[in-house]
Amino acid sequence: MRKASSPGPSSGATVHEVARVAGVSAATVSRFLNGTAKVSDEKRKAIESVIDKLNFKPNVLARNLKTGSSRTIGVLTQSLVSGYFADAMAGIDDVLQGTGYAPLIVSGHWHADEEAERIELLIARRVDGLVILSGKLKDAQILKLSQRVPIVAFGRKLEGPQAYGFSLDNYWGACEAVEHLILQGHRQIAFIAGPADHQDAQARLAGYRDTLKKHKIKESAALLVGGDFSESGGLLAVERLLESGQRFSAIFAANDLTAYGARLALYRRGIRVPDDISVIGFDDLHSSMYTTPPLTTVRQPLFDVGRCLGTAIVRMIGQEPLDLEVPQLSLVVRESVRRIS
Repeated sequence: MRKASSPGPSSGATVHEVARVAGVSAATVSRFLNGTAKVSDEKRKAIESVIDKLNFKPNVLARNLKTGSSRTIGVLTQSLVSGYFADAMAGIDDVLQGTGYAPLIVSGHWHADEEAERIELLIARRVDGLVILSGKLKDAQILKLSQRVPIVAFGRKLEGPQAYGFSLDNYWGACEAVEHLILQGHRQIAFIAGPADHQDAQARLAGYRDTLKKHKIKESAALLVGGDFSESGGLLAVERLLESGQRFSAIFAANDLTAYGARLALYRRGIRVPDDISVIGFDDLHSSMYTTPPLTTVRQPLFDVGRCLGTAIVRMIGQEPLDLEVPQLSLVVRESVRRIS
């Protein structure tokens, strides 16, 4: 009878085979793989050597079912193509590398019902935690969901046993943007707002209004136009402004995408930026430094925000203190704003 050969690199080794070759028990190999108990350095080195030799791939699904952990973090975004959300998701992914967790990303498309449905889908897939990037869900809904899974949210302030949320100071950022325009001599400043029911948009509108009031500049209803945080919204808003015949020397756009659309509308009318009209945005998307001219804007450090969110959810799952330093906004001065006399 031929003697059975040792399993080769492609033979589909099992935990029991790894244990036999390493000279340890299957329970020790399982503890090593799961990280549920300390394994001596001698046994750890033996197990690692055999795993490498046999090219052992643990059955992750079976292990997850046994431990009740999927080693995944659900990420609810609002758009899979927006540079705004992409930068934040990149920060989350950067933090998760090396932790054993992988992100599972879904989009809610700015619809509360769809957001709730996607979160239920993620919970059904047994994610270990959730990161929510903005959205339409109410705080009370998120706090209720956090009774089932740890949740970290951006764009709202939350506190609960398994919930944490933070937002940046959009009001302060808007005040800085309008203050900069006023210091450059502008008094007739148009504002293209964001969605009326969006918290960030509301804060930016309040900052615009209060800064005009601070400098005793009368607000003009004709210079306040609605937008939806999109390029097309910015384009349409500027077309309405120009058709109204109202004079203005500068535009404060509620976000950079709106500023991109506004810039295109001005270009099509032969209006130069900043020679004829100055433009300032909000967010500092990566592409904003490459617009023509490069866009002056309020920077949201979205990659750092993503890292903060990723760190928070991993610490929350591990029941560790959060001890987070939340990133701050800052004004980035480029070439889209001109000083006037």
